[in-house]
Amino acid sequence: MSFKKQYLKSRPVCKVTFKLTKEEANSADSVKLVGDFNDWDLSTEPMKKLKNGSFSSTLELPKESKYQFRYLLNDSDWTNDSSADEYVPSAVSYDENSVVAV
Repeated sequence: MSFKKQYLKSRPVCKVTFKLTKEEANSADSVKLVGDFNDWDLSTEPMKKLKNGSFSSTLELPKESKYQFRYLLNDSDWTNDSSADEYVPSAVSYDENSVVAV
């Protein structure tokens, strides 16, 4: 799991590309990126599945903010990003949420 940050000079946003390998996704058929940036909407579009079985999604996020998120595998299993900038306790469960700071 990883994400790549690309700060834009022309606008106050950061393009963040989130990636999960096939192994990290436990060979899931579908992975959704769910978090603060989409109001934790479980019906959000799945991440793009690549030919090698990995998943990828790119978002433009306003700079100087932190966003909590998790990955939803096959609409049933949650996982965090092992490369997250930090982890915080979830407000709705005993789990922790991943955090990306931009």
